[in-house]
Amino acid sequence: MFIVGLTGGIASGKSTVAAVFRENGIPVVDADAIAREVVEPGTKAWKKIKEVFGDEVLLPTGYLNREKLGEIIFSDINKRKLLNEWTHPEIHRTIMFEALKHFLSGNNYIVLDLPLLFESGVMLQYIHKQLERLMNRNSMSKTLAQQRIAAQMPLEEKCEKANYVIDNTNDLESTRKQAQVIVGILNDSWEHWRIRLYIAVLAIVVFSPFMYWQYMSTSK
Repeated sequence: MFIVGLTGGIASGKSTVAAVFRENGIPVVDADAIAREVVEPGTKAWKKIKEVFGDEVLLPTGYLNREKLGEIIFSDINKRKLLNEWTHPEIHRTIMFEALKHFLSGNNYIVLDLPLLFESGVMLQYIHKQLERLMNRNSMSKTLAQQRIAAQMPLEEKCEKANYVIDNTNDLESTRKQAQVIVGILNDSWEHWRIRLYIAVLAIVVFSPFMYWQYMSTSK
């Protein structure tokens, strides 16, 4: 199995592309959804956030007020780094666990929807292909949007690093068609067989001495 990274700028509509993959029966691991899970009330990260940022970043229900927290961390790089230190390790562990489950299920490849794929750099070593999503819209205030965009790698630089680029400056159907073309390319790929062969050879190398020792012990 190989991993395809789906990334893009803020409000780029990555969910549209992710939906096309899901419609084709391809597993999509949503890093944003996992990020929300690791800060649910009572979790280790949630307790840290409450301790440092106070109740002002919490809703009456106890869940995070993500809009308020976003205003704080995207205007203060040190606070943003602090939050990342609490959440990123747990997010990455959960992502790898999900990937392992899909590998054991026999999937040829999965899509990892990770907005900060290039910025964090942590998951890049596991990604075989990257898809980039061009954005042409933003529903946030101009100031907040500029802060969040400034916190990310320039879109042009992301595009240069990507294997495939999907341009959503046209209509929704155009975006879906581009995504469907990439689905076809990935489905035709033999890369997963190369990876499975590598794992099989590695397993033989690792376990052969043990099997030989067991065989010799039985023969005696």
